[in-house]
Amino acid sequence: MAEITVFTTEPCSYCRRLKGLLESHGLPFAEINLSRDPEGRVALAHKTGLMTFPQVLVDGRSIGGFAEIQAAADSGRLRELLSS
Repeated sequence: MAEITVFTTEPCSYCRRLKGLLESHGLPFAEINLSRDPEGRVALAHKTGLMTFPQVLVDGRSIGGFAEIQAAADSGRLRELLSS
């Protein structure tokens, strides 16, 4: 299975919802909380081109945030998206 990394901040209701969605599908992930890491936020924005949270990377490749993961779950493509 691919390595899923979720970048989060606090407080972030979408971050909590995303983690719950992944957990409900039995998908393991690593969480990196950037609440107190401004340099980490800048580095992530440079890597992904996104400034919002949460952000999901699969094997180091950005696949979006909560909306993209929720859409994949709704369409039945979540495991396909996260195993790429």
